[in-house]
Amino acid sequence: MRPLRFEIRILPVGVMLLGSGVACCQDPSTGSGQVFPGKQPIRIITSAPGGSSDFVARQIALAISEPLGQQVIVDNRAAGNIPIEAVYRAPPDGYTVLVAGGSFWIVPLLQKTAYDPAKDFAPITIASRAVNILAVHPSMPVNSVKELIALAKAKPGQLNYASAATGGTQHLMVELFKSMAGVDIVRIPYKGGGPALIALLSGEVQMTMEGPAPLVPHIKLGKLRALAVTSAEPSALAPGLPTVAASGVPGYQAETLQVIFAPAKTPAAVISRLNQEMVRFLKQPAAKEKFLNAGTEAVGSSPEQLTGSMKTEMDRLGKLIKDIGLRAD
Repeated sequence: MRPLRFEIRILPVGVMLLGSGVACCQDPSTGSGQVFPGKQPIRIITSAPGGSSDFVARQIALAISEPLGQQVIVDNRAAGNIPIEAVYRAPPDGYTVLVAGGSFWIVPLLQKTAYDPAKDFAPITIASRAVNILAVHPSMPVNSVKELIALAKAKPGQLNYASAATGGTQHLMVELFKSMAGVDIVRIPYKGGGPALIALLSGEVQMTMEGPAPLVPHIKLGKLRALAVTSAEPSALAPGLPTVAASGVPGYQAETLQVIFAPAKTPAAVISRLNQEMVRFLKQPAAKEKFLNAGTEAVGSSPEQLTGSMKTEMDRLGKLIKDIGLRAD
């Protein structure tokens, strides 16, 4: 067999890896008498270029093309439900997969969608997770989560926090914190993460939960004070910070996941092969370093772990959304 050679071409829709030869795949049949993958390119559908989902999609495309011996195309679509619905309607043959963030299962909790995350998709893996930092304006007389909770209980409805989109990850993270800590902190909505951060830096609001990238430079300069990270365990993305769970809110966990799914009824052998190659890449030290440099942590889970995470998140966020009477904008 001739060795594979690859080149990268930047296309309007993303990245295509082109090989000069196609390796023979010894995986089981897809059920239609064809071996996966055949000569058909694999498409990874995701949201617009430049975001977290696009980063993951491009890294996965580069990583799995050679071992699968097949072209892998990153197919960028507009934001919202468009990428999700494109994969929902695709043939369940393994040649179309989705890379999406947590909105994949949050949006159906807020509004009616054409798809059911639990029934209409086959899980492949959790690709990455990112944590948020609970940060306050330095004028706040608190140095820990416990002190913040005590102050909020002493002044119900007098403290406020910044968040962007209604029903977005940032919004729900703080509402979950409020619910579990039993505090009344008022939300001040902004039209994006930038304006929300400016409001916090100016003291217009007192706290937020946001990713390390926008906050850490201001934390290092003393313009913000970091109290904790939102993950279940301490994170390499914010070294030295305790978790919210270990700082006064037991059981609290709020992470931003990037997940990979195929259409429902995709053959188990195909899911297994895709998972194998993706996880092999995500567990490599070089991949972990690359993801950390991009502000996220490479994971690489089993399909069952992804199913469990999705169910847990849908159950607890569904209850939270119902309890606070939240509806999408």
